[in-house]
Amino acid sequence: MRFRLSFFQILILAAFVVSCATKTKKAVVKKPAAKTEVKTPSPKPFIQPPTITLPEIKREFRGAWIASVANINWPSKNNLSVEQQKQEAIQLLNLLADLNFNAVILQIRPSADALYKSPHEPWSYFLTGQIGTAPYPEYDPLEFWIEESHKRGLEFHAWLNPFRAHHSNGGQITSESMVKKSPDNIVKLKNGMYWFDPADDRTQEQASKVVKDIVSRYDVDGIHFDDYFYPYAEYNGGKDFPDYKSWSVYQQSGGTLSRADWRRANVNKFVKRIYDEIKAQKNDVKFGISPFGIWKPGFPAGIKGSSQYDELYADAKLWLNQGWIDYFTPQLYWPIESSGQSFPLLLQWWSEENIKGRHLWPGLNTVAIKSPNPVAEIAGQIDVSRQILKKDAGAVHWSIAGISKNYSMQQELKANSYKEKALFPETAWLTSKELPELDVTWKKQSNNITVTWNKESEALSYVIYQKYGNNWQTEILSPEIISKNIASESNGKKLSTIVVRSVNKLGKLSNYKVVLIN
Repeated sequence: MRFRLSFFQILILAAFVVSCATKTKKAVVKKPAAKTEVKTPSPKPFIQPPTITLPEIKREFRGAWIASVANINWPSKNNLSVEQQKQEAIQLLNLLADLNFNAVILQIRPSADALYKSPHEPWSYFLTGQIGTAPYPEYDPLEFWIEESHKRGLEFHAWLNPFRAHHSNGGQITSESMVKKSPDNIVKLKNGMYWFDPADDRTQEQASKVVKDIVSRYDVDGIHFDDYFYPYAEYNGGKDFPDYKSWSVYQQSGGTLSRADWRRANVNKFVKRIYDEIKAQKNDVKFGISPFGIWKPGFPAGIKGSSQYDELYADAKLWLNQGWIDYFTPQLYWPIESSGQSFPLLLQWWSEENIKGRHLWPGLNTVAIKSPNPVAEIAGQIDVSRQILKKDAGAVHWSIAGISKNYSMQQELKANSYKEKALFPETAWLTSKELPELDVTWKKQSNNITVTWNKESEALSYVIYQKYGNNWQTEILSPEIISKNIASESNGKKLSTIVVRSVNKLGKLSNYKVVLIN
C-alpha cells in the first residue's frame, strides 16, 4: 500500500531534520580548553643600596732609581750570565714589592747605548762588557723587567740620559759606539766623557727616535730623564761647554739670544718636543724629569748652592710652570735641617711653582744623606713630603742601594713609613682606556667567603673592598691575584658587601658592581 504524506506533514518533517542538524553541528564544536596557570618561581631579589660610598684608597708614589751606568745597581757587573742578570733583577723587584713600593725607575740608556734590543743604538757595555755585543743567550732585558715589574703591581719607568754619548767608565769606544757613528755633533770633555751637543738638530732627532721607539714597542708606564742636559762644568775641568761650532752657526744665522739663553732655549725646545711626541703616541705614558734640586740660589730666600738655570742651562721651573711634564722629581738631596739647602723650604717652593697641578715627588738621597741618623732623616723627609704634598704625595729614592744594602732602612720602611700598601696617585689630566667592570662571583666555604673575578689584562692592580657592619676594609692586590678568601665575620660583624675594582696605568679605578653576601 502506498503511503502518502500531506503537505503539512512534509513541512513538519523538514523542520525536524533542520533542527537535528543544527544540534549535531553545535555538539561537535569543541569548547576551548581551560587555561592552566603555570607558576614559575620568582627570581631572588637583588637588593642594592641606592647609593654606596666606598672609602678612599691610600695613594702615594713610592719609587726607586736603579742605575745601570758604571754598574752602580743593576747589573752589578758587566760580565754576568743572563740567568744571573735575571736573578738580580728579581731579587730587587721582590724587595721593592715586599716593602710596599709601587714603582721602579730603571736606567735603560745610560750613554747613547741600550739595555734592550734597539734599532738605533748599540747594546750597552754595562750589560755585556763590550759596546754592541748582545747578551747570550740573547734576551730583551727591558721586556723582562717590564713583565716582572707588572707581575708585582709595580709601575715601570724607563730612565734615559738624553745627551751623554759615552761614559768615562764605559769601556773602549768601538765602531758600534755613537761616538764613531755620529762624530759631528759629539764633543769630548776633559774628564773623558763624550757629550752630544744639545743645540744640534741631529742630537735632538736621535734622542727623539730612541724615545718614540721605546714608547711604541714596550709597555712602559713612564719615560724618565735625569738632570744631565748640558753637563756640569766640573766634567770639563771647570771650562765652558765646547759648543763653538753650533754657537757660530746660530750667530751667523742672525740669532740674537745670549749664549746662555740660547742654550736654555735648546733644552726647552727639546723637553716640549719629547712631551708632545710621547702624548701623540700613547697618551697614557707619563713623562717625568728629575732636575737638580735648586733652580737658582735665593729661590726661596736663604737657599745657597749651584744654579741649574745658570750652570746646566736647564730652566726646570719653566717646564713645571708650563706643564711639559707629568711628574717632577727635583733631587732634594739635603737634610731637613740644612741651613743653605733646606729640604722642606725647597719642596714648598717647588710646590708653589706647580701651577699646573702636576705630580711633584721629590728625590731623596737615601744612599748617602748627610745626617747622624740617615734612617730617621729619610723617614722624616717622607713625613714632611706628606705634609706639604697631601693627597698627591710621593718620593723617589736614590738609589735602590740605599735600601737593598741597608737592613735598618728596610725595617723602617716596612714597619712605619711604608707599612701599608698604596696606589700611585691618579694622573687625572691624561686619558686612557677605561677598564670594564669585573665579573665578581662568590662562594661560601666554612667560615670563609671565596671571591673570584676575571683577569683584566691591562690592570696594574686590583682593589678589594669588604664591608663588615658599618666598617669597610680594603686591600690592594697584585694583578696576578684573581681570587681571595675572606673571613665571613670580623670583630663580631658579618660580611655583607664586596666590591672589586681594577686599576689602570694612570691610577684610575674601574666601574664596579656591588656584590651582596647576606
